[in-house]
Amino acid sequence: MKEITSIQNSYIKNLLKLQEKIRERKKQGLFIIEGKREISLAISSNYEFDTVLFCPEIISENEILHFFNKNINRIEISKNVYKKLAYRDSTEGIIAVTKVKDFSLKNIQFKVDNPLILVAEGVEKPGNIGALLRTADAANVAAVFIANPKSDLYNTNIIRSSIGCVFTNKIAVGTSEEIVAFLEEKKINIYAATLQNSNQYFKENYTESAAIVVGTEATGLSETWRNAATKNINIPMQGQIDSMNVSVAAAIILFEATRQRNFKE
Repeated sequence: MKEITSIQNSYIKNLLKLQEKIRERKKQGLFIIEGKREISLAISSNYEFDTVLFCPEIISENEILHFFNKNINRIEISKNVYKKLAYRDSTEGIIAVTKVKDFSLKNIQFKVDNPLILVAEGVEKPGNIGALLRTADAANVAAVFIANPKSDLYNTNIIRSSIGCVFTNKIAVGTSEEIVAFLEEKKINIYAATLQNSNQYFKENYTESAAIVVGTEATGLSETWRNAATKNINIPMQGQIDSMNVSVAAAIILFEATRQRNFKE
């Protein structure tokens, strides 16, 4: 088994590039996961792993083998190297170099006749994307579609802020036009969260196939979604402002949809 003790090692320098640059992740088809929980979720979601690095001062090799079989490529790293690679101080001495998945719409298949889908258009901040993915997992949606993406889903900040829900959700990425075409082909109703020409969200019926579409707080949804919507919906505001954080808005509408579906059952 290989051992690396220097942060000047060429392999370690390459891993730092993977962490920092979208271009390198796309070019190499690899990204970095750190932490037991996140790695466990990636394993349960059938991600493939290239290499596992671990710091024996923090975690034993036997613990590593609880996650992976003995054939996994393992590299022992010093605490100094681990601190250089680790994004947060609280992770448990384990870092996995992981193969990316294809987020194409063509890979999306539904197990139910009336899927509930979350669509997020143009969301840029990793923290908001992570919160949306956590919300989607909590609501047990059939899929999450990222329209006109502004950030790479394997960004370390997104993995961290989603607490691994980037692995638990079925995800597809595309332009708004591509996703609209997909939803229309599958005969899925589109509910666009927007102030323009909209009804209060709780007055709609989400028990059939439904895609809940949210946009950024700053710019809202594009005309593409407002025109394609089966219904435009809004969340009535009781205070002095007329908008809220995108992940909060998504949670309110998604859980109304799940409430209706649970009540129907």
